[in-house]
Amino acid sequence: LICEAYHLMKDVLGMQQDEMAQVFDEWNKGELDSFLIEITRDILKFKGSDDGKFLLPKILDTAGQKGTGKWTGISALEYGVPVTLIGEAVFARCLSALKDERVKASSVLPGSSIKFNGDKKEFLDHLRKALYTSKLISYAQGFMLLREAAKVNKWNLNYGSIALMWRGGCIIRSAFLGNIKEAFTKNPQLSNLLLDPYFSAKISASQQSLRQVVAQAALVGVPAPAFCAALAFYDGYRSKVLPANLLQAQR
Repeated sequence: LICEAYHLMKDVLGMQQDEMAQVFDEWNKGELDSFLIEITRDILKFKGSDDGKFLLPKILDTAGQKGTGKWTGISALEYGVPVTLIGEAVFARCLSALKDERVKASSVLPGSSIKFNGDKKEFLDHLRKALYTSKLISYAQGFMLLREAAKVNKWNLNYGSIALMWRGGCIIRSAFLGNIKEAFTKNPQLSNLLLDPYFSAKISASQQSLRQVVAQAALVGVPAPAFCAALAFYDGYRSKVLPANLLQAQR
């Protein structure tokens, strides 16, 4: 999600690195306060000692994966839980690794001719809210997986304590985890984080921003699979009726 936000800042808004670093610095002072936002700010500021130029553009845009995302995705499929954001994050890494194919495709496959012509400051605010909303949805999916695994394996998990455990020296540590602890303390039987009053109010206030970001990414042709997955899950989860009846009829 953070990589996609960076990509949108760079390719949709045409922002320079020092400007992006400033935005991430501001975001880290609010509800997005986290280790990953903090180091993103520092990475964007970092310059090589040899030439004094920003280091980030010199780093090859391909990434492998060590297995944790893959294992989570496999577990999600085994337990039948839609952990879609982590799945998309893993697949995005797989796609990034196809560097030679992507370079070739870039000269063959056409992209969008639409350019962003909105208000930059307003879009950045949409992006901040979209990042927070998508992060919340991803955590909700993770706890759905934990809950299903607990049910199948007859485990008695303390979800609030699990959230706090991630605050100690973990890459996903953030101020946000305290709110998750509070949600499960208030209601240990909470079926989904999105239904907690605090988080449902937050997502209600920012889901429109997520729609703006996903729509704009699609229009200008910047891939944002994790943001798109977050919105698709949200709309699916809140839908009273889904088209699976047709699927069943086809079967």
